[in-house]
Amino acid sequence: MQHEMRAEYEEGSSGRVAGAPVKIWHMVRGNGTTAMCGRELDPDADTQAADLWATGDAGPFCHSCGAMYLREVP
Repeated sequence: MQHEMRAEYEEGSSGRVAGAPVKIWHMVRGNGTTAMCGRELDPDADTQAADLWATGDAGPFCHSCGAMYLREVP
């Protein structure tokens, strides 16, 4: 199954604004907008490759999404 990371923004910000501050990164299945933790994310939110999660360079990451992601990937 393919995954990607999708941003959740600080209160009052959105993916429609260039350089909007990211509150936390979530993991989604495919190119969906529902995080693995159940949070619904903005379809315009920035995305990153799932491989960046393992490097620790992705920024703050949702703990619940990370736990579920580890159960789905080899």
